[in-house]
Amino acid sequence: MGYHKKQIERGIYGEFSKIKEELQELEDAFEQHDKILQICELTDLIGAIEGYAQKHFYLTLGDLKKFSDKTKSAFRENKR
Repeated sequence: MGYHKKQIERGIYGEFSKIKEELQELEDAFEQHDKILQICELTDLIGAIEGYAQKHFYLTLGDLKKFSDKTKSAFRENKR
């Protein structure tokens, strides 16, 4: 079975299914209390999000980060 305890369906890079796969793998790593595996899955999730954003919206990871920073600021101020 490899690193994961659960059966996780493989997704397609650039599609939402890959984001779902990586999120499920992160959840499995969390349930295993495996911090190293969680870090690996977080980076895989970033890659899956990057591929999806590029393919469907022509956005870079930098573009997403800029908007994320604005959102974090709004969260801190408890405003949207």
